[in-house]
Amino acid sequence: MVSIAEFSDEPIFTIKVVCERTGIKPVTLRAWERRYNLLDPSRLENNYRLYSDRDIQILRWITHRLENGLTISRAVREYHELRLNGIWPEALPILQTPVLRNPPKAAPKEYSEQLFTAITSHNEIKARQIIDTIQSVFNLETIFFEIFNPCLYEIGEAWYRGEIRIATEHYASGFIRGFLMNLLQAFPVNNRAPKLLVGCAPEEFHEIGPLMLSVLLRREGYQVEFLGSDLPVDDLVAYAEDISPDMVILSAGFEHTARPLFQFQEKLNKLSPKSLFGFGGRYFNENSSARDAMQGVFLGSTLAEAIRNVHDLMD
Repeated sequence: MVSIAEFSDEPIFTIKVVCERTGIKPVTLRAWERRYNLLDPSRLENNYRLYSDRDIQILRWITHRLENGLTISRAVREYHELRLNGIWPEALPILQTPVLRNPPKAAPKEYSEQLFTAITSHNEIKARQIIDTIQSVFNLETIFFEIFNPCLYEIGEAWYRGEIRIATEHYASGFIRGFLMNLLQAFPVNNRAPKLLVGCAPEEFHEIGPLMLSVLLRREGYQVEFLGSDLPVDDLVAYAEDISPDMVILSAGFEHTARPLFQFQEKLNKLSPKSLFGFGGRYFNENSSARDAMQGVFLGSTLAEAIRNVHDLMD
């Protein structure tokens, strides 16, 4: 990934341009400079501030940390600590998810239905057009929760009713999985952040949910490795011993896939240092007794709950 240090420090942008590019109000930017010594812009003879490309990247990094739930004082302190250690943060990728400029032409439900029609007819060109559109007008939570999830559910139901072939169901999952993997790899990897391993229980092949979680957690700033489906427990424990993750997160949708996980935390406890075990998935959502019997931490029945619980555990 590109370091912020690689951007030009030549002061050429007015505060108006900077605020347009970062979404920060001028009064807020001035307050950050005054209270937290965040930037040191150059001054023209008329006392107007001038900023650089590097300044803009710093502000984008700061606002990203704020979106992750940090206070401005904590985000700035994190930035200054990196700089004191001679480290420049990595610049955020410029994804196709800009601030809304125009209202969407349709509700998320309609885009989900359009995507269902395009994918089940194997019309990849149309499906890509829909993806491009929703990226430009919705945030990731809306895309994942209100467009992708309902679309995938309807595809599964259509296959169950015999309306589409299993090949079409696989095609749909692969199409959305490809988009999610591109997103995951676009976000910067923060090697100083807590390390999380995310994947599926043994013989569990429904990996879209854990992959969505991986994307959202990496966007939050965590160091995330997505390991995919059908992970053998003993091999995963050995890998955890090699790299010492802070947390291992696994999903299970059925009783037979959840069964090998009941002693997983006990195996992780034998490592030094120990790793936390977080679990979730449809089976645990529907079986409170299984949740209670499982060693580890139930992360919640939704991705939003899982992210909040990971925050709490890692903090």
